[in-house]
Amino acid sequence: MIGVLLMAYGTPRSLDEVEAYFTHIRRGRKPTEDEVGELTERYQAIGGVSPLTQITESQAKALQDALDRRAPGRFQVSLAMKHSPPFIAEVVAGMARDGVREMVALVLAPHESKMIIDDYLRYAREVLEAHPEVKVHVIRSWHLNPHYLAALEKRIQRELAAFPRPGADQTVVLFTAHSLPEGILARQDPYPTRLEETARALAERLALSHWRRAYQSAGKTPFPWLGPDLLDVLEDLKGEGRWQVLVVPIGFVADHLEILYDIDIEAQAKARGLGLTLRRTESLNIDPEFLEGLAEEVFQGSRAA
Repeated sequence: MIGVLLMAYGTPRSLDEVEAYFTHIRRGRKPTEDEVGELTERYQAIGGVSPLTQITESQAKALQDALDRRAPGRFQVSLAMKHSPPFIAEVVAGMARDGVREMVALVLAPHESKMIIDDYLRYAREVLEAHPEVKVHVIRSWHLNPHYLAALEKRIQRELAAFPRPGADQTVVLFTAHSLPEGILARQDPYPTRLEETARALAERLALSHWRRAYQSAGKTPFPWLGPDLLDVLEDLKGEGRWQVLVVPIGFVADHLEILYDIDIEAQAKARGLGLTLRRTESLNIDPEFLEGLAEEVFQGSRAA
């Protein structure tokens, strides 16, 4: 049996968990009441709770089903969260106790970043150091997986056709991903390159006339984050005389706060204020083709382990 450590960001399951969740993100530094209040308001704006936990659990189950179709009984998927239960260290410890001696580690983030992937793995290594008998293969990036790209391509085609003036020539396609601190560039982090490769692959598949990349959801810190920011790009597009914008959040694989608030509420309000028509592609969530791509990555990873 090969264990599959499927790692995701996590989210509070209720508003009562927001403070503990925020504190964990800040590595134990308790946020102020105002900071907790602002984050709570955002969750309230999307209905009081993020659907991320339920979606991620469904993704894990669907991945298990896809692997079972390929190789019945060979894989066992275990879902672990970075910032909410079940935590990565606890899940890895349970896998080791259950006798897992071979493991494939996969983060539900398509684009490799040392800052992102290594931080997830840090929680796993805290436990795995005590279990040197466990052989681990890490899938660091799957940003060009054909199934992942095909699922996005279909969503882009569908949304382009839904604009008042349909067609790629009439619309600017914005490929977005979560911003990271600008300091990663000095460490030659592959993140911006991986994002560019995904965006360019999709643009070529769709023969897009007008497309560009943007970052979103930057943290509020004294140091700069990667740009350009989605909201700033919307202003630029208005200045260029554009009025139809399709946001394609290639860096995210499920509906959560950064989609439902940062795009659907904040960016949408910005676009309306500028007189732009903004649409976004449907999240991948439990798309069968996307999950078949994850199964392929796991299967190939197990052969390399």
